[in-house]
Amino acid sequence: MSTITLPKIKYQDIKKKADAYELILSILEKDFFAAPPVKDSKKIIGEFKKTGLYKKEFIDSLKKGLSRSSYFTK
Repeated sequence: MSTITLPKIKYQDIKKKADAYELILSILEKDFFAAPPVKDSKKIIGEFKKTGLYKKEFIDSLKKGLSRSSYFTK
């Protein structure tokens, strides 16, 4: 194997990109596109409301989006 010498800044840039790539791969290796286990939109919205972290506008938007989906029940 040959030795390559890089400036520290260039090495850090390459390392940062490699780490980001590894993170993306680790996320995609999980079942990222699996269907959600819950189909009841009312239950989902209720869980979001219980956290107290989301504004009413977001909850309303979520409700509207879930109502448009053919996957979730009303």
